[in-house]
Amino acid sequence: MQLQVARIGKPHGIRGEVTVQVLTDAPEDRFVPGTEFTVEPASAGPLTVLGARWNKDILLLAFEEVADRNQAEALRGAKLFIETEELDEDDDEGWYEHELVGLEARVGTQMVGTVAALNTMPVQDLLMVKTPEGEEILIPFVEQIVPEVNVEEGYILLTPPAGLFEVNAEASEASADIRDSGTSTDDEDRA
Repeated sequence: MQLQVARIGKPHGIRGEVTVQVLTDAPEDRFVPGTEFTVEPASAGPLTVLGARWNKDILLLAFEEVADRNQAEALRGAKLFIETEELDEDDDEGWYEHELVGLEARVGTQMVGTVAALNTMPVQDLLMVKTPEGEEILIPFVEQIVPEVNVEEGYILLTPPAGLFEVNAEASEASADIRDSGTSTDDEDRA
């Protein structure tokens, strides 16, 4: 099975470097020179890392197959994958998105939704849980709120703080109202 570890962003400079959205907890292990990635779309790859460096908090990659900015621009939006067999078997510290998506989200014994995505963020990861009503709720993926992940039995256990679902639902409704009306409060203030 293949595991997505990054998505290519915009070019950086004129020598073919690209910015990447990192989707792995161990970028220093995944993006070493000589590492070959399977690419989606397949026509853009495979790609072999020539160099990796950080520019502030953005990872920049150079590939052996990419010599200039034009080639780098053609890679925008491409996804980088590794084979999961290459992963360390003793890595039981966390979960990958493909392991979590589809798991039932429970509070106690009550089903409150299904895991729809894992958003990896610099400070903490967020689980996106889709409720039976179709609302998308973002849950901080921390042990205090998600004390149990049981992939074998197909569920995660949540202990959300009071109001977590309500606050998310209100924010979701407010952004939907703004989208539906085609205006924002800033627009109304200017009118």
